[in-house]
Amino acid sequence: MKVIIPLAGKGTRLRPHTHITPKPMLKIAGKPVIDYVMEDLQALGNVDQVIYITGHLKEKVERYARKKYPFASVFVEQVEQRGTADAVALARPYIDQPVMIIFVDTIFDADFSIVKHSDADGIIWVKEVEDYQRFGVVVTDADGNMTKIVEKPSTPISKRANIGLYYVKNWKLMLDGIDWVLKQPPNKGEYYLTDAFQYMIDKGAKIKVVDVEGWYDAGKLDTLLDTNRTILEKRKAARRPKSVPSGVTLVDPVYIEDNVTLKASTVGPNVSVSAGSTIEDSQLRDTIIGAKSLVRRSTLTNSLIGDEAVVEGIHGELTISDHSEVRGR
Repeated sequence: MKVIIPLAGKGTRLRPHTHITPKPMLKIAGKPVIDYVMEDLQALGNVDQVIYITGHLKEKVERYARKKYPFASVFVEQVEQRGTADAVALARPYIDQPVMIIFVDTIFDADFSIVKHSDADGIIWVKEVEDYQRFGVVVTDADGNMTKIVEKPSTPISKRANIGLYYVKNWKLMLDGIDWVLKQPPNKGEYYLTDAFQYMIDKGAKIKVVDVEGWYDAGKLDTLLDTNRTILEKRKAARRPKSVPSGVTLVDPVYIEDNVTLKASTVGPNVSVSAGSTIEDSQLRDTIIGAKSLVRRSTLTNSLIGDEAVVEGIHGELTISDHSEVRGR
């Protein structure tokens, strides 16, 4: 099996952080978002090659992936972002067997091993949501196979949201579908991979719909912080220092790496602090602090602080990227 990972996007909803850090490399509970997916792939164990579709900050993505992951890899640049079908089409020269397609700006609780035993033409993973109007939702037949995807429905035709995780066994038919999509007028300005799946279904393919237990968005600031909290709680990612200095209170769950200096502060709940940072005379909750940063005399909630940043005398919510300095009274 091969794996296609489209990650060309600019991550505009997470600016200013994504000006210098690719969105999948932003950290949750001390770990880049992409690592959660890649660890699941390593556990699966039958991945022959990973095809990364890069764009924004492509050199950083490639350098990190080559150093971090054991898979045979190839990197293809999507120069013009024309949609998900166009992104997957760029992987065509390397597709010669079943593929997984994974969009890595979310974290999910999914059993990848199902692909080893499935006889369906494809699998699409979904999560039932209440705010179905925000998503593409999947409609199924009585046998649990997809019949169509409806983008942002106004009525609850389905609440099973497409989460951007797919397995395609019938890869030749998928490529035919992508070719068909790219010959059509753009759909709302883009070429959607889901339209290629609809083509497959219309040609008689069976695409099995499988629910995931959890789906956690990391594509914008508020949901990234929510996901940090969820991962700390549900995946037992919490981490405390071996000893807590006098005058410091930790409110679980927290993730605090080694070589973090804590003085006269309350940290938590739902706070992650990377190595080399210092927290002094401050109160933090629902906040992520990058590496080698300084937070002093501040009260922060719902905040995202980059690496090597300085925050002094600030009270409220704050989002600043690497090497920034913000000082108040």
